[in-house]
Amino acid sequence: MYDLIIVGGGPAGLSAAIHAARLGVQALTLEQYPVAGGQMVNSVEINNYPGVPNVNGVELAFRMREHAESLGAWFRTGTVKSFDLAGKVKRVQLEEEELEAKTVILAMGTEHRVLQIPGEAELNGHGVSYCAAGDGPFYQGSDVAVIGGGDSAVGDAIFLAQCCKKVYLVHRRDRLRAEKTLQKRLFRLPNVEVIWDHLPVSIEGENQTGALRIKNVKDGSERTLHLDCVFIAVGVRPLSSLVKDQVELTAESYVLAGEDCRTSVPGVFVAGDLRRRQLREILTACADGANAAVSAAEYLSFTEGQEGREAP
Repeated sequence: MYDLIIVGGGPAGLSAAIHAARLGVQALTLEQYPVAGGQMVNSVEINNYPGVPNVNGVELAFRMREHAESLGAWFRTGTVKSFDLAGKVKRVQLEEEELEAKTVILAMGTEHRVLQIPGEAELNGHGVSYCAAGDGPFYQGSDVAVIGGGDSAVGDAIFLAQCCKKVYLVHRRDRLRAEKTLQKRLFRLPNVEVIWDHLPVSIEGENQTGALRIKNVKDGSERTLHLDCVFIAVGVRPLSSLVKDQVELTAESYVLAGEDCRTSVPGVFVAGDLRRRQLREILTACADGANAAVSAAEYLSFTEGQEGREAP
């Protein structure tokens, strides 16, 4: 029986592990992959984490885990198959074993919706990016493309136009889905070209993106855009399917919680991108991890010897 099980080894989970250890909470962090770090390990260079400029994502993840382990935090690699969160004892089912804990922090994060076109996976981190805010500054003065037509894609194009020479916004329809105020800002930018009615076909390049092949959905014609990076902004999917019937979710399937990271189920907390937030960055995920760990420690302290009383 653990005091706490943290599910997810991204920045939120690693931060929660660090703070739980500092608070004297016996916590186990579960990570699906052998290398902790979540999506940040896909970043060749991170330049928006305070005090650690120009750091490789794998290196930053290693430092965070090393920090947690130096404080006595426990880690284990395993894939969660199901949760049972309703009772006082929380159960986490792995492939071959069931674990029990008094509290759980859900830090499974999100996954980017992918295009599933040739070159996308192969060039991920080498001219294919899902984060304009983090990777855009590395392409100052370059020609880039953004794929999508919603708020995120248009916002990314506006952001990139500040530092990039040319920005192509490739959208499969003849109108954008983004809010009107964003569209007005976009259309005023002289270095942004919207390419309507086109789908991406392939991303080309050897070790670095060099071109994007696109196809007209109306006449089937194809053209090639020569550029240095493709930013894919077709949305993200919160990894909440295993808890969708156990904790309250938003309409977009994010786990509902405030800044204290408490979910609708006592003893269950959420941290990082799985919680609906305005900004999804390593820094904000780490802040969530700290808040969730503190809330879990407070819950454990309150419920110690408090049988029959309602926990906060």
